[in-house]
Amino acid sequence: MRIVVIGATGNVGTSLLRALGQDPAVHEVVGLARRVPALTMPKTSWVQADVVHSDLRPILEGADAVVHLAWLIQPSRDEATTRATNVEGSSRVFEAVGSAGVGTLVYASSVGTYSPGPKDRRVDESWPTDGIETSYYSRHKAEVERRLDRFEREHPDRRVVRLRPGLIFKGDAASGIRRLFAGPFLPNPLVRPELIPLLPVTERLIFQAVHAHDVGEAYRLAAVSEGAHGAFNIAAEPVLDPARLGRLLGARPVKVPRGALRRAAEVSWKLRLQPTHPSWLDLGLDTPLMDTTRAREQLGWRPKRSSEEALAELIEGIRQGSGVDTPPLARETGGPMRIREIATGVGAKVGLKR
Repeated sequence: MRIVVIGATGNVGTSLLRALGQDPAVHEVVGLARRVPALTMPKTSWVQADVVHSDLRPILEGADAVVHLAWLIQPSRDEATTRATNVEGSSRVFEAVGSAGVGTLVYASSVGTYSPGPKDRRVDESWPTDGIETSYYSRHKAEVERRLDRFEREHPDRRVVRLRPGLIFKGDAASGIRRLFAGPFLPNPLVRPELIPLLPVTERLIFQAVHAHDVGEAYRLAAVSEGAHGAFNIAAEPVLDPARLGRLLGARPVKVPRGALRRAAEVSWKLRLQPTHPSWLDLGLDTPLMDTTRAREQLGWRPKRSSEEALAELIEGIRQGSGVDTPPLARETGGPMRIREIATGVGAKVGLKR
């Protein structure tokens, strides 16, 4: 099989390349990225392209499957830029897949595509996917799913799979995740359990996580398994709640009203102390818990690591400044003293050239 991975240099993309490189049924992998990395992976060749501007059809012709992972989290202060990649760029990928005659399309959706839902029970893939209204990330995910629905109607002969993972962690992605969500002013050495005595928590702070390598395996299965189609929830056990988070961090949970947490997030965002829009709190608190039965029974997916192991690995990775030699993940991408991160306006513009 020849598989094209669009957005191959990030947290999930590098994990998927790892999984595909170990699959004897896959003979060639094409990694498409805006910035070609120095990283080498088995069976993988790199192509520089941008989903917003590049002619994608020639790259996709001859592929047996396309996995579309490209997505912008930042700049959080410029929705026009994120939408151009996330929504319009995804539409361009779908159009290119259709015109190039690729038989299988796998799309990276998210728990964030779901409408508000319960935290005291699990929902399956039939839960409404209208997103969380206050979250630009969620609105984009929901809109792309509608466009993917249209692609399926217009191309009934194509196999379409969409995965909806929870939060995705690995130690090697720690520098990239820190840049995206915490910003340049978080000192790495302070990210250690013994220095976190209190954990602010609020009602519905209950979520699911999964290790990136296990997500990479899920995408591999989706791409190579001819019987796989439709949506799959992807998450590891256990569900992470305040009690588990407190034990993992060695911290005492302290209840804080949701409004107070959101105001703190909004103030720090407006002051450019961190790049994460306060709507990410809404996303975390309002999305439902997912039932992963379908992924286990129909995709044959089983995570090898627990959600606690994935989070612990991320925390240690942030403390050590871990990364992978790709522009989104390398520890050097932020520049000396993280000056490149600061130069972006802490979420005001995309940049971080390396």
